[in-house]
Amino acid sequence: MSDISIRVEGLSKSYRLGERQPYKSLRESITNAVRRPFGGQGAKADTFWALQDVSLEVRHGDVLGIIGRNGAGKSTLLKILSRITAPTKGRAEIHGRIGSLLEVGTGFHPELSGRENIFLNGAILGMSRVEIVRKFEEIVAFAEVEKFIDTPVKRYSSGMYVRLAFAVAAHLETEILLVDEVLAVGDSEFQKKCLGKMGEISRKGRTVLFVSHNMGAISTLTERSLWLDEGTVQAFGTTKKVVETYISVGYRPARVWTATEENHHPMQILRVELEPESPILDVREGFQIRIDYVVRRPTQGAVVSAIIHATDHTPILSTEDVDTSTTMLDNRRPGHYRTSVKIPGDWLAAGTYLLRLHCGVVNHAIFDDISALQFELTETGNPKLRMHKRAFILPYLPWSTEDRGSNNGPA
Repeated sequence: MSDISIRVEGLSKSYRLGERQPYKSLRESITNAVRRPFGGQGAKADTFWALQDVSLEVRHGDVLGIIGRNGAGKSTLLKILSRITAPTKGRAEIHGRIGSLLEVGTGFHPELSGRENIFLNGAILGMSRVEIVRKFEEIVAFAEVEKFIDTPVKRYSSGMYVRLAFAVAAHLETEILLVDEVLAVGDSEFQKKCLGKMGEISRKGRTVLFVSHNMGAISTLTERSLWLDEGTVQAFGTTKKVVETYISVGYRPARVWTATEENHHPMQILRVELEPESPILDVREGFQIRIDYVVRRPTQGAVVSAIIHATDHTPILSTEDVDTSTTMLDNRRPGHYRTSVKIPGDWLAAGTYLLRLHCGVVNHAIFDDISALQFELTETGNPKLRMHKRAFILPYLPWSTEDRGSNNGPA
């Protein structure tokens, strides 16, 4: 038996982009079809390549991380592997049954209960009823939805929905598990459970492909990773090397980040800007983080966060918009908002940092988790005051010294 679980060769996927044409009669359609070979103009359309010439091999039992910015082609790759869409060019060999969690509640029927959807989703994944019954209690316990198992899933929160969807995909015995960024919807404790479960799955010889923007999770869970950018492979190898390359190159130095697509969650971060606009960010002066976001549906318990990381992704500083005003926890009303926070001068040492943005409901759901910007802080003052200090946080703190006299003991 081959050791290869997934083999991808020259995989490419294109989409036709263009204006929608109005509905035509049968006569018009036939006339246009006849005219087109003789110079008639068809609908104007452009070709967009979501994937271009992707090749890789994944062994049985591997946990492969897939990283890249939004629109890099990560989800397209998983959809081709799970047979949701067909490639334009190339081929993908799959050796084993696939369980996939590509979108929240994929395969769930909103009118059916959690219990009914477990059996429905299991059948979609190719499981027998006996297999599903044997795993049923374990699935329900893992998802933590015992009280609501006979409630239609349309009444579930997004967190409950994804917990049950992941539990079904992870516990039913497929040889290959594809997991997209949907885990970001779960709370932090459930994410830890999911990471632990995926590690357990791999130790049993099952293959996992894990798409995430969370470099900490990728580094913890995977030994090999694939970095995609604009549909092409930028790096494929050990996770440590791929993540280091992605962070150094993938985070584009900039002062402004703007979202390129909607996430359809109750809240979304649309834009972030670092100020001032001067050529450098001065350690002494500090800087301001300005965030624009949208609230699509009334939401309780939500926060908007800014997290500053070192280049190895170690978190250095985390702050939230409710730190000094908890009233926003009660209810966020639909609309567009701008919030800002000042990082004081003389806090951070000179160097390169990464800015991550987050919004979600505390201990419940993550709506957005963005690796946004790479920026540089420059020391413009007297370097002798800080050069010898080896730390990220270098505040000037008030010290108090008193003269206790010279008769307090031997010199």
